[in-house]
Amino acid sequence: MASLRRLPNSPFWIACFTLPDGTRTQRSTKSADRRDAQRIANKFEDASKEARQGRFIESQARKVIADIFAIGNRDQLPSSTVKVFFESWLKRKELEAGEKTHIRYGVVVEQFLEHLGSRTGSDIAHITSKDITGFRDALAKRSSANTVNVSLKILRAALNQAQRDGLVDQNQAGRGSVLTGVGQSTRRSFTLDEVRGVLAVADDEWRGMILTGLYTGLRLGDIASLTWANLDLQTRELHLVTQKTNRSQNLPLAKPLLRWFEALPVCDDPQQPLFPRASERYAKNYFNGDLSKQFYQILVSAGLAKARVFKETGKGGRVRHQQHELSFHCLRHTATSLLKNAGVSDVIARDIIGHESPAVSRQYTHIDDATKRRALDDMPDVFK
Repeated sequence: MASLRRLPNSPFWIACFTLPDGTRTQRSTKSADRRDAQRIANKFEDASKEARQGRFIESQARKVIADIFAIGNRDQLPSSTVKVFFESWLKRKELEAGEKTHIRYGVVVEQFLEHLGSRTGSDIAHITSKDITGFRDALAKRSSANTVNVSLKILRAALNQAQRDGLVDQNQAGRGSVLTGVGQSTRRSFTLDEVRGVLAVADDEWRGMILTGLYTGLRLGDIASLTWANLDLQTRELHLVTQKTNRSQNLPLAKPLLRWFEALPVCDDPQQPLFPRASERYAKNYFNGDLSKQFYQILVSAGLAKARVFKETGKGGRVRHQQHELSFHCLRHTATSLLKNAGVSDVIARDIIGHESPAVSRQYTHIDDATKRRALDDMPDVFK
């Protein structure tokens, strides 16, 4: 039989009850109301009896805790299973993230749930740091370190939301370390001579995409998705909303890039892609896989990378390749470097490239097109 006592210097009642092994114990009810405290004490006692008889399963334990929480707080205990929480989080992110980013989130969530197996029906609070590191290590066997670290970042963001919602006390994904130095190289910018070498071996469509990446800093997916509606030759600008950040950008065209666009055959359909083959490939692969592989082959042809040799693992898969120091994304870094080398301020360079920056938000509400055009005109002409 559960009973109550109270210490002279505390407003809270203490529950006295018998543990499953027969010993008496005391637990604070954290309630100053005697009636509520007795109800909580009885819950402790009932749970102990169930455990003593071997019938106290996980779902009953959660129910007892929820009942005690409801008695003490006059509210329901926030809870959610792993599967339900992540599905809800993905639904929320659908409104906040770009389409491709949301799909990427979905892939990581699907992989994590598959890793947990039958435990996806457990409460989200039961996720441990071992679950996170186990997922990390399993993913590292088939993916690059960069892919693994991005996946951990996505899990960390999801569990941050769970913590804000009161579903977990700690973000267990924040306790897992990222991979460093495994399967990855330090990314760097291209030199102008390297860009010229790449342009020399690329076909005409890829040449246009490379010039666009170099003189706008746009990501490969954004470039592959450009249509004639995004191009305004009269104002000499590209207008688009970026997929990753949903940022609206008006980008003046640097002279070398403008010349390439002006040489294209005129198209009357504004919905037609500027880069048809790349657009078709990108539509089939949201994460640029095919296009990135094509660009890597261009690097090989330019003598800037070695041909990849895939080795069979003997288990139906292939050993993942080492990440190279150069990729299409490096053109984004190159654009930033060229702007800064031309004396363009960091704030203006970030605005052109599309980097989110506290300085941009704090110092500028709008950087006019003329300022951006002057900055782009100061960039070197790769054909000279």
